[in-house]
Amino acid sequence: MPPGTGDAQLTLAQRVALSGAVIVSTPQDIALVDARKGLSMFRKVAVPVLGIVENMSYFLCPKCGERSEIFGHGGARDEAEKLGVPFLGEVPLHLDIRTTSDSGHPIVVAQPDSPHSLVYKSIAGRVWKQLSAPQRGPRTAPRIVVR
Repeated sequence: MPPGTGDAQLTLAQRVALSGAVIVSTPQDIALVDARKGLSMFRKVAVPVLGIVENMSYFLCPKCGERSEIFGHGGARDEAEKLGVPFLGEVPLHLDIRTTSDSGHPIVVAQPDSPHSLVYKSIAGRVWKQLSAPQRGPRTAPRIVVR
């Protein structure tokens, strides 16, 4: 969902038995303000926060492979630690991620063994580990009524 705590997020959190939420933020302070608001909203409506992901964590030059931290780095990791939630991983800003997503074939489909796919798979594995943990217990499915 888009950043923030708007009507869409609040309605979904109140009407659907969500198993959890993943907060995604870029490393900049201004983006982390929205991440904190989102995390706070999910906590208020009793949706477990599974962790924070840092998107656009660094830029990998497609020509030389040099790493540049254009938007800063580590802000989401620091925020996760402050807020007491797991840090799930860092997603780089890379042309292959953008082009494959724009073409309708996300990197994990288009290039399943690429280093970028492994980043997403690692994050998904961390989320799955939390969702499948026995201490979480079963969640009640939402009741959907079609009128």
